[in-house]
This record gives sequence, C-alpha cells and structure tokens, in this order.
Amino acid sequence: MESMKLTEIASALGADPENYTAAEITGVTLDSREAGEGSLFIAVKGDRFDAHDFVPDVLARGAAAVCERKIDGASPDRVIYVPDTRRALLRLAKYYRAKFDIPVVGLTGSVGKTTTKEMVAAVLSQKYKTLATQGNFNNEIGLPKMCFKLDSSYEAAVFEMGMSGFGEISRLTDTARPTIGIITNIGVSHIEMLGSREGILKAKMEILEGMPDSAPLIINGDNDLLPKGVEGIPNPVVVCGITCKEADCRAENIRQLQDSMSFVINYRGSRYDVNLPAVGMHNVYNACIAFACGMLLNVTPEQAVRGLSEYVPTGMRQKIVRKNGITVIEDCYNASPDSIKASLRVLRDLDCSRRIAVLGDMKELGSYSRAAHLECGAEAAANGTDVLLAYGPEAAAYVEGAEGKIPTALHFDDKRELVMKLCSMLREGDAVLFKASRAMKLEEAIESVYEVIGE
Repeated sequence: MESMKLTEIASALGADPENYTAAEITGVTLDSREAGEGSLFIAVKGDRFDAHDFVPDVLARGAAAVCERKIDGASPDRVIYVPDTRRALLRLAKYYRAKFDIPVVGLTGSVGKTTTKEMVAAVLSQKYKTLATQGNFNNEIGLPKMCFKLDSSYEAAVFEMGMSGFGEISRLTDTARPTIGIITNIGVSHIEMLGSREGILKAKMEILEGMPDSAPLIINGDNDLLPKGVEGIPNPVVVCGITCKEADCRAENIRQLQDSMSFVINYRGSRYDVNLPAVGMHNVYNACIAFACGMLLNVTPEQAVRGLSEYVPTGMRQKIVRKNGITVIEDCYNASPDSIKASLRVLRDLDCSRRIAVLGDMKELGSYSRAAHLECGAEAAANGTDVLLAYGPEAAAYVEGAEGKIPTALHFDDKRELVMKLCSMLREGDAVLFKASRAMKLEEAIESVYEVIGE
C-alpha cells in the first residue's frame, strides 16, 4: 500500500480533514492484532463480535481508527466517525483504487471464478506485474483488502467478485472499477437467495455498473443465458466458447490427456496450440477467457500460450494426485450442480480401471437441493461411474438419482465409516474423485485415505 495522510483519508470518508492529524497511514486493517503505529483500524462488526471493543487498545498502540460509535477517552484527531464502517471500507478502497491508472479485470460467474482468475493472472503476468485476488478475498471485506495491496509497482490487477444476493456485485464493481469485465457462466449457485437462474444472471450483470461503456465484457458464449443477457448493453462483448460459431475466441481439436488438455485456440481467425496443465472441458472454457483477456491487453499470443502452460491449480480445486497406482482428484473446495457435473466428466475421461466418485452435500441450494442432488446422481451414472459413495444428509439423493445404474452406490452419515469402506475397496488402477461443498470438510477424508494407502 502507498502511504496516505490521515487527513486525506478523513476527506475521502466525508469528514473534515482539519479535525485530524496529518499522520502517515501505511496500512489498513480489520484485525486489531495487526494495528499499530502507521496503520488504520476499521472497526467492522461481525456476527459474534464488535471490533469497536478493541479500538482503545489499537489507539494506545499508535493506530488511527474508523468507528461507528463514540469511543470514550479516544483522541478525537485519530478517530474518524462514520455511519457504517462496512460502507466506509468500500468507500476508502474505491478512493484508493482510483489512484492507479492500470488495467483492472473484474471477474464473476457461478462457477470457475477462482480458476479463471488464476489463468487470467498467469497470462497477464507474462507482460505485467499483476495483482490477483488471494484466497477467498472476493467479497465486501476481502475485495477492499486486495485493493489496499496495490502500489505503484503493479501494472495490472485481477479482482474476483463473489456474491450471494442482489446488490453485492454492484458494490464490489463500484469499488474496483474494472476496465475489463468477465462473466464465466450462469449456473445455479446461490439460487436459494436469487430465486432463479434469471435472477442469478441479473445479479452477475451488476458488474457493468462499475465499468465505463467502453470497457469490454468477456463472456462464455456457450452458456444458455449469457448471449441473450448481454444483448443491448453498450459495452463491447467478446465471446468465448467451443460450440458457439460466433465466438471471437474458440477452442478446437480438444484432447484430454492424463494430466492436461491439448487444444487449439482460434482467436479471430488465427490459431494457436495450447497445452493446459489441468483437465476437463470447463478448464478449456476458462483458458479461452484468459487468452481473450490477454489479447485485449496487448499480451502477445505466444505470451498468452506460455502463461496458460504455466498455470498451476490452487488449493483443493481439481488437483490430481497419484499415490501407489491410485489417481485421486482433490476437488472439495466447493460444489454446485455445474461443478459436480464437470468433475464427473473429468473422472469419466481419465485412463483408469475403475471410477469411484465420493460426493458430499451441495449447500445453498434451498428448495432446489433435492432435485439437484438427484440430477447429479443420474449424471454420475451417465458418466460411467463404477462406485458412488455419498456423504451427508442431502447426499442420499445422489444414490437415489443413480437409480440402480451404478454397480455400487452407498450412502454414509459418518465420515469415518465412509473412509473405512473406501479404503477396503481401493486397488491399483482406480481413480477417485472427492467433491463436496466446503462445509462438508471432505479434505479430512482425503487425508485419512492417504494415511492408509501411503505414498
């Protein structure tokens, strides 16, 4: 972060700068443990705590603060009072982001946001020093934190934008002010809050509210809702896809290898060979979007191809691990019907003797939950799954949806029993997919299985 005077920050938040010291602020934090001399502590209330309780302590350590309520005994020239500290955080981040005249990519979508963000960053990093959203910093707390990581050394930024309801993307895009927008797809994640896929589309389209009319929007042209959804918008639209004949950036000659995807990108009539170190057709879509983004920002095709070849999957997102002749797909960071289906197709296309799917509950689906789990169970059967092990209260519908078409389909309420059953049947040549919503903590099962099968 570049330093700012406390007086400047006060002015940005609508306070009279003459009432404050000209102290240098070199960091903004919401964690009182990090607050000290030179930092600004923003006291945000949580569900189980009120950060205002820590303000006297951070002031004693030399920090300044932004608060909603009066702090007894606090020096008035180091505490900025605002009606809403969460809104103040966004407002200050917006002010700070505006200091940097660099390309900023804003990215949202139902699934694939993080993977696409990483691929975009891999492509842009071939030409620019690029800041990219870290971890799950894609909400109204995390995105401002990422904005404050900008400094004069960065030449581009890629900000992921998540949401669970209307208005969130609007506030995030107003803060980040993207010069390029990306919508990966419209699925059913958060349908409980948004009511329908059309509602999800409407919420994702809020990204345009923070973009100038001249800023391009990159979309997946094979998604059934996006092409019509962008009709009539003033922004230039760049279409990516595989089957879409009108795509500006299209993947052709696609082959899934053991650990990678080989394909040709046809970008506006020119063709480029790509080898992507990730599997699945969904990752081909993500790569096309990243390539197109690079073209818009004057990355050469050769640099873009090299960036995609250097992409490294992060966390527990479809990471392929091999131990003692068994292939494991670690993909339990999150789950939705769309991502479950994509992972099952990856499992289907692996070169293995037997396909085992360990599927846990999908969350945040509301009244659609049972139908979604039934649908994914049927999808497992349709993709040639040999063994289906379902875990969690909602997951029983996976087995029901398979309709007896999978030779072994079992449901478990106990994770330990699931692990014991899986380990008893594993043999060399098997491929195992672990997929569930983050709340199911399926990584614990993976760790237990590794302890049994060894290296």
